Amino acid sequence: MIIGLATAVTAVLHLMTAGRYGMMRNELYFLVCGWHPAFGYADQPPLVPLLAAATQMFGQSVWMPRLPVVIAATMLVPLTAAFARLLGGDRRAAVIAAIAAAAAPALAGMATTLTTTSFEPIGWTVTAYLITQAIVHDDRRAMLWAGFAAGLSMLAKYGIVMWLLPMGVGLLLGDGRRLLAWRETWIGAAIAVAMVVPTLIWQAANGWPFLEIIGNHAQGDIVGGPVSFAIGQVLALNPLLAPLWIAGLAGPLLSDRLKPFRFLAIAFAGAAAIDLLTHGKDYYLFAAYPTLFALGAVLCSRLPSRVGGLWMAAAIANFLLVAPVVLPLLPPERLFALFEHSHLRPAPDEKAAVGAPLTQVFSDELGWPELETKVAAVYHSLAPADRAQAAIFAANYGEAAAIDVYGRRDGLPAAISGDNQYYLWGPRGHDGGVMILVNVDPGRWRARCTSLTQATTFGVPLAMPYERDRPILVCRGLRGGLDRAWPSLKRYGA
Repeated sequence: MIIGLATAVTAVLHLMTAGRYGMMRNELYFLVCGWHPAFGYADQPPLVPLLAAATQMFGQSVWMPRLPVVIAATMLVPLTAAFARLLGGDRRAAVIAAIAAAAAPALAGMATTLTTTSFEPIGWTVTAYLITQAIVHDDRRAMLWAGFAAGLSMLAKYGIVMWLLPMGVGLLLGDGRRLLAWRETWIGAAIAVAMVVPTLIWQAANGWPFLEIIGNHAQGDIVGGPVSFAIGQVLALNPLLAPLWIAGLAGPLLSDRLKPFRFLAIAFAGAAAIDLLTHGKDYYLFAAYPTLFALGAVLCSRLPSRVGGLWMAAAIANFLLVAPVVLPLLPPERLFALFEHSHLRPAPDEKAAVGAPLTQVFSDELGWPELETKVAAVYHSLAPADRAQAAIFAANYGEAAAIDVYGRRDGLPAAISGDNQYYLWGPRGHDGGVMILVNVDPGRWRARCTSLTQATTFGVPLAMPYERDRPILVCRGLRGGLDRAWPSLKRYGA
């Protein structure tokens, strides 16, 4: 009953808030990418963009792209409970694991928008569950499904590799090495590889843009040392749940009962090491915690029932306290007021997010329709001859995608940009005779254009700092033409 209640509450919270704010920058971008079906994109595999486009088949909706994410977040709760039972836990262990999966703010926050990370918690957990099932029940078919789950996860985001590599090492170091003698293990691995090969071929054919983008993007991350990283994990996953996942990490190394599952603890430790060594973001590791919750629940279920009940109640209370930070429960203005009068505003993990009025995610959901309206007004103010040849150039993919998504209603041409996938789509036949420039540096473009004038500005108060009070310019006579200038406009993850 408690597991069902935790599952239902998770579903209701996300369904009630899924359409509260507007589309996030990345959701708009994924949608546009999905309108251009391909085996891959500059900064991501194809699954999420194609899914985003599919959700808009019957009309524009903020709520629909988030429905698959809500389903994944909801199913994670009973999955984590089932994982605890698979590991040898009793009903109490399953309840503790379910509550933890539902009361971890970081996991709730990952399910508020459709992003490439949204499906990582369930993808990583399903893969670990299936491999564990193969070991516990000598179930060879589970390895086939594990391969499929891993391949599907990689089609959403390549990040599961940092989970699978140390997990493989852990299997080799323990009893799990017997899986290598199974034909099904190798068939499962072949399935995963076959699923991801097309997107890798696409990356290779386009010069591996993903690697360049990741390398450049990392320079804009705010990265701390191991201590600040650990503190960030504790705070993000609910401080009151820290003893649970710490028990899950240490238990397989100290308890004979959990010894067969040491490969899961090694997988977590290895993924954390990879995240730290590559200067990754804190949230890259969040998807591994449901597995640790399940492991820790097996040990912590031995606590007296009253102690365990009070502990979980306190964890739920803490989650409810910070829920407005990770879920769009409050209108933007009230959330801003809350942040101004409390210490709940989370620290930014990117330099560009410094000064965000809300969280980076929430601020990035504001102002996009208003931007398109401003651009449309400038576009339609042009003389018919100029309008016929005008290109709309945006500084980043969020602005370009907003123009593409919302600009259909106003008859705007497809936007162009040098940012990420937009760079690979090129100038779209424009020559640079007339260009509407969104959020560019006037000083940089003044020398490029025969004539440069500012038409207006855009931005709403609670949007990201670099999307407020920014210029919309009109450039006439781009010197040398757009084709010649295009390589200099490349902005891969910068």
